[in-house]
Amino acid sequence: MPATVSFKVASARGEQNVTLSYTREGSGEPLLLLHGIGHHRQVWDPVIPALAAERDVIAVDLPGCGESPALPDGMAHDLPTMNTVLAALCEALAIERPHVAGNSLGGLLALELARARLVRSVTALSPAGFWNEAERRYAFAVLTAMRQIARRMPLPVVERLARPAIGRTLLTSTIYARPGRRSPEAVIAETLALARAQGFSETLRSGRTVQFTEDIVGTPVTVAWGNRDRLLIPRQGVRAKGVIPRARLVRLPGCGHVPMNDDPALVARVVLDGSR
Repeated sequence: MPATVSFKVASARGEQNVTLSYTREGSGEPLLLLHGIGHHRQVWDPVIPALAAERDVIAVDLPGCGESPALPDGMAHDLPTMNTVLAALCEALAIERPHVAGNSLGGLLALELARARLVRSVTALSPAGFWNEAERRYAFAVLTAMRQIARRMPLPVVERLARPAIGRTLLTSTIYARPGRRSPEAVIAETLALARAQGFSETLRSGRTVQFTEDIVGTPVTVAWGNRDRLLIPRQGVRAKGVIPRARLVRLPGCGHVPMNDDPALVARVVLDGSR
């Protein structure tokens, strides 16, 4: 069952109260799961059973996404603020230096936490921040178009499209290599999550100047990329390896930008191996 946690975070306007929604299951060393922009924690559902067999798994809705409200006024949806919020979340949940796995924006956030030496290990699945300017512009244009479509489609249309596999392909083929495997209920829920994500626009704006350029020392890092990623193209994984030379670079055959549903067994194994 989902839960919520509230905690104080310092801001330019003084301490602010932040509330996040999350689920927690399993036992073992803590593993924090971070989703991408405009998504929600349920994107991890296909891999959570395998992960929870060996880890204490915490899947969180980032601020302004899923069931988590946007950050209070005066707190920006940018990398420094998000890192502060995630560090405060771990403290509130009594999680000391968790393993972290993140996808897309979540992968970038995980790497930033590792750079600050706040985590035990990182598994970054198609992380943002290793693009060149043309690739960034392309990705942001696609994300903006996806958001606009999601916001303009009436719910009955989304529900009708999500029933057949071809409709689910139309709705989600940008992020999944095998969209027909996603259930109609999941596609409806994530389309609504994208449409309703309060922090989407500000997060996207803050990412215009983001580039991950610093090595990570002292923390095990795995970078994994689907060879059918249509949003952040796979050559960015090679770029990530150049920036973080000690990182383990893993190819995910047959997987798209959000690989957890394309091949749950493979992704779970990569995350577990990366969090030893």
